[in-house]
Amino acid sequence: MTILVGYASAHGSTRSIAERIGTVLAEHDIRVEVRPMDGVEDAGGYEGFVLGSAVHSRAWLPEALDFVTRAHDVLAGRPVWLFSVGMPAALRGPWRSYGPKEEALLTEELHQRLAAREHRLFSGVFRREHIPLTGRLICKVMGLRYGDYRDWPQIEGWASAIADGLGARGPVSAAGPAAGAAVPPRGRVSRGGRPGRDKRAEDGGQARGDSRPG
Repeated sequence: MTILVGYASAHGSTRSIAERIGTVLAEHDIRVEVRPMDGVEDAGGYEGFVLGSAVHSRAWLPEALDFVTRAHDVLAGRPVWLFSVGMPAALRGPWRSYGPKEEALLTEELHQRLAAREHRLFSGVFRREHIPLTGRLICKVMGLRYGDYRDWPQIEGWASAIADGLGARGPVSAAGPAAGAAVPPRGRVSRGGRPGRDKRAEDGGQARGDSRPG
């Protein structure tokens, strides 16, 4: 069984989360490929999918939606999990309630496109340099804080639950997959390493109405 962990990333957060999910699945003795969705030519070569995208203007990136559309027939007959990367953890005060609402909206929209087993909204990296001046002003008014909000234990726990859903064994390795590489099971994992906090590969975000995470 080979699982595709496909992603569409704007600044790197979504990619790093996809890589971490791939690492966890590989540790559970699952063969994994981690690659951008716009680089996947034949979806039929995979038995299951974990697909994720950064969220801009409350929607997945175009390349992610394009993949879901062109691979719809394949996805409809195989297990699929979805994740989005936004900035709910950066919200403060009364704006914190917006996070669950955004997740619900994304889930409804995505489930209209395909029947996935589950959808999760994760927080990415929210940086000042990734948003225009108008967005920074809105963020200041809303009290948003810049920073790295990736919750690795949450992400790894979700990936482990996916492995359980695939009937996988328990963890067997601590090595991680390289992006775009096939990940063989048990002890033959490509040495991509666990994704760390590389500032050059992190995503930012933008205020409500045009969020620019992952």
